[in-house]
Amino acid sequence: MSVAREAAGGQPEHDPQNRRAGGGSAPGQSPGAGDQEGRGPVVVLVGPPGAGKSTIGRVLAERLGTTYRDTDADIEAEQGRAISDIFVEDGEAYFRRLERAAVHAALTEHPGVLSLGGGSIMDEGTREALLGRPVVFLDVSLAAAVHRVGLDAPRPLLAVNPRRQWRELMERRRPLYTQVARVVVSTDDRTPQDVADQVVDVLELRKV
Repeated sequence: MSVAREAAGGQPEHDPQNRRAGGGSAPGQSPGAGDQEGRGPVVVLVGPPGAGKSTIGRVLAERLGTTYRDTDADIEAEQGRAISDIFVEDGEAYFRRLERAAVHAALTEHPGVLSLGGGSIMDEGTREALLGRPVVFLDVSLAAAVHRVGLDAPRPLLAVNPRRQWRELMERRRPLYTQVARVVVSTDDRTPQDVADQVVDVLELRKV
């Protein structure tokens, strides 16, 4: 059985705003479950493509009786086009500016479960904004990621030789995921329900 570790430091839907994944009132937060002032998301999920952030995030929201939000979906809704099109038409730097703004808005506005794009933690300001929050790094091996998404979906940074690109992305990003995370949870060979239950347990959240 995979055990969550204390950290050292599919395509999104187009309806990003505060989707309630299950009935019930918003959960009470245990000490530290939220930002330092007691506001913001009850859980923030980070991790690479194929980690299952969207699926696990929706299950978590249902477990906690709260809402789910995905910053990639926020960007697509605001821009009226897919992220892959933004990369092609305006470049990565433009997308990262949009992403930075979307993350900071969601951290301020959203009280439920929040999923961030895989590359969002590359921005120093975003990493600073995540420190002290209930961030969970959903870790996954390359083999499991390939099995889940095939790495053939329209992911701009994985367009050429996706397996090699995935490895190289993770070499750069893993230390940053770990830096911002309160806990690290492996998703390999596990159901979304199992992972969601473990996140609830390790963050000492209350189910509805």
